[in-house]
Amino acid sequence: MAKRSARSRQSKGAGQPVRKGEAEQPLEEIQQEIQAQRLPWYQARRRGKILLILYALLLSLFGLLAWWVHTHPVLAIDVAITREFQEEQSPWLRALMFAISFIGSVPWLASGLVLVTALLLWLVRLRLEALMLLGNCLSSEALNRTVKILVARPRPSSTLVEVLQAAHGASFPSGHVMAYVAYWGLLFSYALMLFRGWSWWRLLLLLVAGFFIVMVGPSRIYLGDHWASDVLGGYLLGGIWLSLWLLLYLRLRARGLLASSGRLGNTPGSGSEIRSASLPASSHGRDLS
Repeated sequence: MAKRSARSRQSKGAGQPVRKGEAEQPLEEIQQEIQAQRLPWYQARRRGKILLILYALLLSLFGLLAWWVHTHPVLAIDVAITREFQEEQSPWLRALMFAISFIGSVPWLASGLVLVTALLLWLVRLRLEALMLLGNCLSSEALNRTVKILVARPRPSSTLVEVLQAAHGASFPSGHVMAYVAYWGLLFSYALMLFRGWSWWRLLLLLVAGFFIVMVGPSRIYLGDHWASDVLGGYLLGGIWLSLWLLLYLRLRARGLLASSGRLGNTPGSGSEIRSASLPASSHGRDLS
């Protein structure tokens, strides 16, 4: 009789839904691992400032390039570079170039990737980082469209090079390149600035982000969608815009906006962080960005 009642209780328990605390346990473990890998804020800010200096140097180069392609829509060097890229027509290479550009060629896929990533960042308590990702990607797209209208450069012609993937609209700067720099570039910056150690997920993020940032430019040239100068302009303007958003991020993060309430005390300005870093009291709260 006792065994029958015990089996009855077990069968009832098997049909019951998982308790909320048990369902949230994996997410809590991920949150704790993310927080454990985070750098103290003064170290993250130092790394961020180095990135900002590098990005800021791109501004003058972009202005000169935009003026040049506006006055010279077709450049001999662009044609030569594209023809050189397209000499190799191996099936595997063509498939790779199409695959790299695929995300940026499907608007709903690109938008969904940004939204899902922002949601994941929010769930692991990187809330300011999630908002910065959304703001950077949306504003980068708007900026790209604006500059395209101003420069009004036509796309490569099939009479000059092989156009493997026809695209519409103006050519300068490359929208794919700017979008990839905005999304993958910010994730790459987060991986460098916010975390320490070489956990598998940090290394994977750096490798994947770096791959797409580096390879999207050659893929646009190979497919005949853009001239090499369009790609260069996309990298320059995308880097400049990314630097501005990183500057905004550093300032807001230094002020503790949407700071994580995690258990490990890595929020900026916390007393435990400053004591562990042996910083002088006079440096507390100073904006070093």
